[in-house]
Amino acid sequence: MTLLALAVLGRGVIPPDEPALHADDEALLRGRAAFETLRVYGGRPFRLDDHLARLAGSAARIGLPAVDEDACRSLARQALEAAGADEAVLRLYWTAGREGTGEPSGLALVSTIPPELEERRARGMRVVALPLGLEADRRAVAPWLLGGVKSTSYAVNMAAEAEARRRGADDAVFLARGEIVLEGPVTNVWWRLERVLYTPALELGILAGVTRATLLEEAAGLGYEVREGVFPLAHLAGAEEAFTSSSVREVMPIVELDGRPVGDGAPGPTARELQAALRARAAQG
Repeated sequence: MTLLALAVLGRGVIPPDEPALHADDEALLRGRAAFETLRVYGGRPFRLDDHLARLAGSAARIGLPAVDEDACRSLARQALEAAGADEAVLRLYWTAGREGTGEPSGLALVSTIPPELEERRARGMRVVALPLGLEADRRAVAPWLLGGVKSTSYAVNMAAEAEARRRGADDAVFLARGEIVLEGPVTNVWWRLERVLYTPALELGILAGVTRATLLEEAAGLGYEVREGVFPLAHLAGAEEAFTSSSVREVMPIVELDGRPVGDGAPGPTARELQAALRARAAQG
């Protein structure tokens, strides 16, 4: 993605290549920051209020100063106006601020949409399953593990994507012990058998995706039964089709899991149907 515009708390819009954080900001020193990433359609950020609510929740779990949602809305508006892009990616960051000050830092970044997404959607993704081990089993009950929190401590997620590419795949699916399906590094995971959609339950400590919530609403209107629960990898592997969801990538079909085809090995009709429903919902504002 290419950065188009940047707005900083207390400074407003600044040139994208101008420094925006101090070297002793705790986001850099210790990864103490929360963030949100959302899609912009027709110049309007999709479900901004939901993303701000999740940002505030993540910040509280991390122990950051309370998020000023009005200030974040203003930063988003300023950055979007400066970018002048109808279709874009908006990222919001809220940090603990400079070490010892207790004064938060806030940023809004507007970037281009990754150019490879539509080609990948057309062919579908190859994914590999990666175990998270004992920590995954404890995320839902150990608050210090920050299960479901969108923190900038993202090194494990990025390492998982790199490992997937090393194995010749496009993305990964995380597993708890017992091969329980959790989520992707930056996505929620779904699959279908007949007219039933399956997706891991939030009680597993996964991220409560805003796009996930949208699809839950849209799927019911399209006549699908949705089951949220605890499911083994074998259940996903035996699906008729599978896909992931996220704000930027939207609905992305999975055609291969650990080197074996999912369903008939091609993007399925439900992924296309839900992608169309998501875009229609976004067009409504």
